[in-house]
Amino acid sequence: MKLSVAFRYRLQDPLDRADFNAVEYINTLFPTEQALEEAQIAIQQLFGKIKDIKDKAEKSEQMVKEITRDIKQLDHAKRHLTTSITTLNHLHMLAGGVDSLEAMTRKRQYGEVANLLQGVVNVLEHFHKYMGIPQIRQLSERVKAAQSELGTQILADFEEAFPSQGSKRPGGPSNVLRDACLVANVLDPRIKQEIIKKFIRQHLSEYLVLFQENQDVAWLDKIDRRYAWIKRQLVDYEEKYGRMFPEEWCMTERIAVEFCHITRVELAKVMRTRAKEIEVKLLLFAIQRTTNFEGLLAKRFTGCTLTDIPGVRKRPESPLESTNPFLEDEPGEDGGTEKDEDLAKPRKPKAPDNPFHGIVSKCFEPHLYVYIESQDKNLGELIDRFVADFRAQGPPKAGTEEGGAVLPSCADLFVYYKKCMVQCSQLSTGEPMIALTTIFQKFLREYAWKILSGNLPKSSSNSGGLTISSLLKEKEGSEAAKFTVDELCLICSILSTAEYCLATTQQLEEKLKEKVDKVLVERINLTGEMDTFSTVISNSIQLLVQDLDAACDPALTAMSKMPWQSVEHVGDQSPYVTSIIMHIKQNVPIIRDNLASTRKYFTQFCIKFTNSFIPKFINHLFRCKPISMVGAEQLLLDTHSLKTVLLDLPSIGSQVLRKAPASYTKIVVKGMTRAEMILKVVMAPHEPPVVFVDNYIKLLADGNPETFQKILDMKGLKRSEQSSMLELFRQRLPTPPSGADGGPSLSFSTPTPEQESSRIRKLEKLIKKRL
Repeated sequence: MKLSVAFRYRLQDPLDRADFNAVEYINTLFPTEQALEEAQIAIQQLFGKIKDIKDKAEKSEQMVKEITRDIKQLDHAKRHLTTSITTLNHLHMLAGGVDSLEAMTRKRQYGEVANLLQGVVNVLEHFHKYMGIPQIRQLSERVKAAQSELGTQILADFEEAFPSQGSKRPGGPSNVLRDACLVANVLDPRIKQEIIKKFIRQHLSEYLVLFQENQDVAWLDKIDRRYAWIKRQLVDYEEKYGRMFPEEWCMTERIAVEFCHITRVELAKVMRTRAKEIEVKLLLFAIQRTTNFEGLLAKRFTGCTLTDIPGVRKRPESPLESTNPFLEDEPGEDGGTEKDEDLAKPRKPKAPDNPFHGIVSKCFEPHLYVYIESQDKNLGELIDRFVADFRAQGPPKAGTEEGGAVLPSCADLFVYYKKCMVQCSQLSTGEPMIALTTIFQKFLREYAWKILSGNLPKSSSNSGGLTISSLLKEKEGSEAAKFTVDELCLICSILSTAEYCLATTQQLEEKLKEKVDKVLVERINLTGEMDTFSTVISNSIQLLVQDLDAACDPALTAMSKMPWQSVEHVGDQSPYVTSIIMHIKQNVPIIRDNLASTRKYFTQFCIKFTNSFIPKFINHLFRCKPISMVGAEQLLLDTHSLKTVLLDLPSIGSQVLRKAPASYTKIVVKGMTRAEMILKVVMAPHEPPVVFVDNYIKLLADGNPETFQKILDMKGLKRSEQSSMLELFRQRLPTPPSGADGGPSLSFSTPTPEQESSRIRKLEKLIKKRL
């Protein structure tokens, strides 16, 4: 690899050597004194040459400065000369322009004045710093005087052409006035505003006369004539004066806007005077025609004059296109014919807001109480009709499409609500919407009370007992339930309707919050009404549970009165079990089929019934005393039969087998396993006592002495024997962990459902062998 030249030089340089010797190196360069003197002479000569070069450079710099000094003076002179010439030209133009402007103003040559005046004003701006010169100040004052004279003269011309009172307007446009409008654009903005104001006032003067408060056409029933009049006037203006005013003045829109302001004031005045004559149909008619007119204005005009700055035309900014796919157009006046499910339909992007909304219709807001009162009356009549129809048609019949379905009146109510909500939001999004919400709340509660709760079947507290003989005589298919099949269908139908009302009321609340002003959103709250429908649902489920529960009560009573001590052999399931299963098979399929659309509430029914039935069954089990060994085996078989039925309860009698919810299965297994454990303890020998007590504690995990004493009663032990047993029981109870709350219940591991099922199968085999 080749080394670079610099690197090689560094290697050859003696100064870089490690053994460098300065004295030896100097002696090498200057071996004699003569060589040393020659080097000093060369250095002196080099310094001399450098000094000569520096002197020459200073002389050259001085020469350049002298040359450029003259050039700078010439540049300044040229710049000042150019400025002077330009200023003189501007002065000449200004002086000539002012003379021409004054002459043209006197001759009313507005077309030429419009162009010249703007030029003179622009030129005059160059002389602001010269206003101290008398001649310049004089010219500026002449320009101001000309502007003032032009303004006064143009206003006089318009007053002459369009007098406030007196002679009739000319039939066609005026070229002089058209040019005068161009001049007004350059003058003080107040001149333009004055022209616009006078022209519009003149143009609408006839309207104030025709629709005076005391005129017949001024009332709401003829409100169409007002809007027809302004439409004709706008067409007339476009034909006659459309080219007279500059397009950027938006005169057509200004006339329409001023008409709206006048109409709002005049309508408010006449409605205050004749407030007692306002009926809801008349009010809605006037509002509808007015909102239609406001919509027409939005299609024709931009609304730029509503927040107008003099001389500036504003156009509303187009809203950004929404990317939300869950938006829809609001329905129109015929929106009430749509189904109320539309409340939850996806919505399309909304059209831009109408800038003219409320410009006239705002005057109706103080009188919307008439509309609110009317809706209160209409809804009251609607509820009464629902009640009458229900009484006339009767409850839904079992086996029909109406059985268990949502009541039709519910859908009718919410369709009407939606129609009212849309209609009111078009009238006002303020306090009237809050008042309407209060009306909605009132009749939601009335519907819940009168139609739903009021039609729930009344449960009777009378329950006749069943004897053993009556149970034996009870045939398959006999009805022991208190509610008929039609009544069960009605309860399910009311439950489904309440659920529908609950969901739709929540949607209604959301829609009301969308419609109302943001500052009023917090006042929209239908939680109380939703709670009312939740209460109807709970009451309906409770009625279904009580009905099936009451149907099973006589059988449980008969079970507790049977002589279990005298049972000699284990047979098939007892008659009381057959009765309970029969009632379950009668009621549950009907309830399940009628609650097919609300599976969660059917599951709630199953859970509530099980939570009610199992504790009641165990309580009646404790009343079965005394019990022999054979009797306990029969009860254990009966308990297993009931457990099997309860596990299949959600799908009992159904052709489609569906697995019961895990939460429900857990409740059944836990409750019925306890009943089985009670019977196993009863079947166990009580000698020796220690083994019996330990077995009880292991199987039942219940440290309550009362429960233990009930077991002893079921075994038929004497009081003396029970006393020693109870004492032993208290001694054998395990000590609760330190820090734990003391209580009668203990926590032990219980056998798994699989283990219990295996034990039951063994018991069944034993029973079959004995049979």
